[in-house]
Amino acid sequence: MKKLLHFALIISLFASCKTYEIKQIINHDNEDPLVKTDTVSISSDETDYEIIIIEPGFRQWLMGTARPRGFHSQEFLESRNALLVQSWNQRNLQPQVYDPSLYELRIDYDVNTDYGYEVNYLLYNYFVYFQIKYNQQLTSFIPRI
Repeated sequence: MKKLLHFALIISLFASCKTYEIKQIINHDNEDPLVKTDTVSISSDETDYEIIIIEPGFRQWLMGTARPRGFHSQEFLESRNALLVQSWNQRNLQPQVYDPSLYELRIDYDVNTDYGYEVNYLLYNYFVYFQIKYNQQLTSFIPRI
């Protein structure tokens, strides 16, 4: 009787475990429209680098308020991004001082790597948007719109 009880328990555990296909877990019909429209993703076959920004309002701000592509040189964007990423990562390492919900992830940005104009443009403009939206100042440089 005891063995039968253990066997029934094991069978019920296996029966209660169910695997799902990804399409069953993710319901695209009910996906938040903000996530669809406020995700900016840039990737290139020429480089192996990608930037994905998921921030409500960023795409709209980028298209309507940010300075247009070509306004700043790639060298300008790279130098600003190096400073901004360094400040961001320092804040990421200090969750007791800075709001950890703002600086959740570390940014892996190598100043010796050519990420191309588009990645640098989007990263720089995200920092500008972030500083304005959350009233943060990452560096002594105050971005102008």
